[in-house]
Amino acid sequence: MTDRRTFLSASAVVAATPVLAVASSAGAAGAAGAAGGGRPGGLPKQAPDRELKALLQEIDPHRIETIVRRLAGFGTRHTLSSQDDPVRGVGAARDWIYEQFQAYAATSGGRMSVELQSYVQPPASRIPEPTRITNVVATLRGSGEPGRIYVVTGHYDSRASDVMDATSDAPGADDDASGVAAVLEVARVMATREVQATVIFAAVAGEEQGLYGSDHLAQQLKGAGADVQAMFSNDIVGTGNAHDGTAADPRTVRLFVEGVPTAETPAQTSTRQSVGGENDGASRQLGRFVQDVAANPQTGMDVRVVWRRDRYLRGSDHISFLLRGYPAARFTEPRENFAHEHQNVRVENGVQYGDLVEFCDFRYIARVARVNAAALWSLAQAPGTPKGVVIDTTQLTNATTLRWQPSSAPDIEGYEVLWRETTAAQWERVLVVGNVTTTTIDLSKDNVFFGVRAVDRDGHRSPVAAPVPG
Repeated sequence: MTDRRTFLSASAVVAATPVLAVASSAGAAGAAGAAGGGRPGGLPKQAPDRELKALLQEIDPHRIETIVRRLAGFGTRHTLSSQDDPVRGVGAARDWIYEQFQAYAATSGGRMSVELQSYVQPPASRIPEPTRITNVVATLRGSGEPGRIYVVTGHYDSRASDVMDATSDAPGADDDASGVAAVLEVARVMATREVQATVIFAAVAGEEQGLYGSDHLAQQLKGAGADVQAMFSNDIVGTGNAHDGTAADPRTVRLFVEGVPTAETPAQTSTRQSVGGENDGASRQLGRFVQDVAANPQTGMDVRVVWRRDRYLRGSDHISFLLRGYPAARFTEPRENFAHEHQNVRVENGVQYGDLVEFCDFRYIARVARVNAAALWSLAQAPGTPKGVVIDTTQLTNATTLRWQPSSAPDIEGYEVLWRETTAAQWERVLVVGNVTTTTIDLSKDNVFFGVRAVDRDGHRSPVAAPVPG
């Protein structure tokens, strides 16, 4: 065992170190796991740091209730409703959200800025005439790596039964005042804190008409060459009780993550599948990361990761980012009540229908907000996901050589190599390799899937990056 540890330590620094023969891949996995602290059956979860624990405690369900009730109180927030009425319609909601973000920015010491990001959408599907669409965007600039960006959204527009009905009441409490409330509350508690990377909080418009607001936001970032390393959409996160006779599930939130990246070319798909398959795309790694850092007693939630882009016949604003090649995922409640969603407010047999405030659970929304906060804080404080990760496939050998680009994080401590059986869903073992950019491990690349993540001096870990052949 001592000889094996010596080999692994040396090979992490010099890729050309001679490879020791092993009796079997299982034996190599056991030895490497012992050397690097890995263990069978899963890795220890990343515990929240002291600042994150304090941040999560500040998230307030009463504030969330105030936000949901205020947004529902605008009557309708339909994209085609009034933009100039001060008390009713999408314009009034836009201006109120802007005021909230401005108030949060005032506590940030200059780190947060707020803008109204507007454009005129020409006639298109569900847009009968040129229509101004406005996102309300608050940017919390990172102090260490401001060019590394994480985005979180909720959509503030709503709809009635008829998607083109811009006049009927459409309070949209669950869909999606709940998501906007979660985003606003996370922005409030993070505004007072310094983060290493930049976090963008956005209340986007035009979702119900065709993801128009998020599409514009994603394209603006893509056109600027922004390094968006993760995006989350919060859409229908109002309750764990579907109010349809089924058992309530108040401690679960679903996170939808796609497999094969939407923007991937066939050649990229073929390359990636040779080393990890659809379960190792960046969005799937993001799902694993969120499940790791956010499912803890401080959030009070179980993150149920669903390996799909979204629900059947449905879609949300994360798709706008997926289409541009960014890792993205969608939070939503565990079971939807389709009878109450997208309905004009009405009463039948003494039962109210419509997306009403009464169907929301504000403590549930607060727990969803804590999940978002845990994910965003952990991402923004950790080093970025390693880039340029390559697995050497140029030689026939039972060892595995991995290479990657050095991190630009100012407090980088080093890197860890992870692996799992090809039939396993989660990473199973980890090896600390130090602050290097090349490592050789006495374990066959033919038998397992590999990944690399970065670690800073405080123990914050990045999402895992899967390698491509090189």
